[in-house]
Amino acid sequence: MSATPQASKAPKVAKKSIRPADIPLYAILVFLTVVFLGPIFFIVFNSFKSKFAISSDPFSIPVGEMWAGFENYAVGLMREGFLWAVIWSFTITILSVIAIVFFSALTAYYITRVKTWWTSTLYYLFVFSMVIPFQMVMFPTVKIADTLHLTNPVGIAVLYMGFGAGLSVFMFAGFVKSIPLEIEEAAMIDGCNPVQTYFRVVMPMLKPTAITVAILNAMWVWNDYLLPYLVIGLSTKYKTIPVVVQTFVGSNGNRDLGAMMAMLVLAIVPIVIFYISAQKYIIEGVAAGAVKG
Repeated sequence: MSATPQASKAPKVAKKSIRPADIPLYAILVFLTVVFLGPIFFIVFNSFKSKFAISSDPFSIPVGEMWAGFENYAVGLMREGFLWAVIWSFTITILSVIAIVFFSALTAYYITRVKTWWTSTLYYLFVFSMVIPFQMVMFPTVKIADTLHLTNPVGIAVLYMGFGAGLSVFMFAGFVKSIPLEIEEAAMIDGCNPVQTYFRVVMPMLKPTAITVAILNAMWVWNDYLLPYLVIGLSTKYKTIPVVVQTFVGSNGNRDLGAMMAMLVLAIVPIVIFYISAQKYIIEGVAAGAVKG
C-alpha cells in the first residue's frame, strides 16, 4: 500500500524585528521624511485657507472660519494668464527635454568613440560646466538672448539645452563607455554606416540613461523660475507658471497668499505625477550611466 504524499508546506518567512541599534537610523529617516514632505503639506493645507488665516496661523489645519474651500483655486484659475502659463510651461519643458536628450546623446557618443585631443577637451569642458553657478553667467546669458531674439519658447529651450548639456553628456558618456565596440563592429559588418549604427544599435541601448536624463531635466525646467523671468520677463505672453505665480504679489507688498498657494499646488501636481510614474528608471539610469573602467 503506497503512502499518500503529503502536500509540501511553504516555508514560513520570519518577521524581521527592529533591533535597538536600528532605532536611531529609523528616527533619522522619519525626520528626513518630515523635513522633505513638510513643505508640500504646508502648501496644500494653506491652499484651502483664507489669506488672512494663512498670515495669522500658517501652520494650522484649515477648519472652521479658516476654511476657504476651493475659492482660492477658482481665483487663481481666473487670474489672467495662468492657463496660458500652463500651456507655455508644458511647451518649453517638452522642447527643452527633447533637445537635451537628443543632442547630448549624440555629443556623448561622438566624444567617447572619437579619441582626439579636442574631443577629450570638449568632454572636460562639459564636466567643468557642471560646477559653474548660473549667477556667474546670468547677465551675459540675458544679453545674448536679447541679441539673438531667444525670448520665445524655442529660444529658451535652446538656452536650457546649453545649461543642461553638462550633466547629460556626462551621464551618456559614462554609459557609452560600457557598450562593447564589438556590437558596433558587427553592425557595420552587416552593412550599417556610422549613422545607422548609432540610431539602430546604440540609441536603443541608451534608453535607461535617456529616461533618467529626461526625468531630471523635466523637473528642473518645469520648476525653474530665474531663467524664464530674466529672459522672457513679465511683459511677454510666454510666461511660465513660476513667473505667473509671482504676479500674485501686488504693489506695496500686497499678496493673495491663498490663490498663490493654490496655484503652487496645481504647479506641483503634474511634475509629481510624472516623477512617481517614472521613478523606477532613475536608479537604473544612474547605475547604467556610471563611469566604468
